[in-house]
Amino acid sequence: MPTAAKLVAALCLALLALVASEMIKGLMPDGTAFGSFTLVNMVIGVLMGWFVIGARSGRGLSAAISNGFTGTVALVFWGLFVQAVNEMVRLALGRRYDSPLEAIGAVFELIAEYGEILLHGPLIALLIIGGILAGLAAEMAAKRWR
Repeated sequence: MPTAAKLVAALCLALLALVASEMIKGLMPDGTAFGSFTLVNMVIGVLMGWFVIGARSGRGLSAAISNGFTGTVALVFWGLFVQAVNEMVRLALGRRYDSPLEAIGAVFELIAEYGEILLHGPLIALLIIGGILAGLAAEMAAKRWR
């Protein structure tokens, strides 16, 4: 059922995904083709905000902080997974892999490779603080609009 907390959480995580995606673009090598990178991450942000943060809001301040952090971790995990699968499919269509198992294994290698890029202090701080603020905003929305 739609609630104000779910909507606020979805919008906050979409905004966080937008800002983080633009920051990640600056960390990648020049000439990298991003395609719909930011849009895909924003959709994942909306989904994680709605289903992870928004669904758990209304349980107090400490739960809101925890929910925001959990939502951000889910955003990063699913963002890494979706982007790695997208890259694997692109490489598979270019006949880079000899078998389906090799392609599936490559997803995990790509996740590790992309995750290494995310180990950037300001990006980590942005994600943690942004996630906590998203959780607090959803909590305030849950308290205000019941």
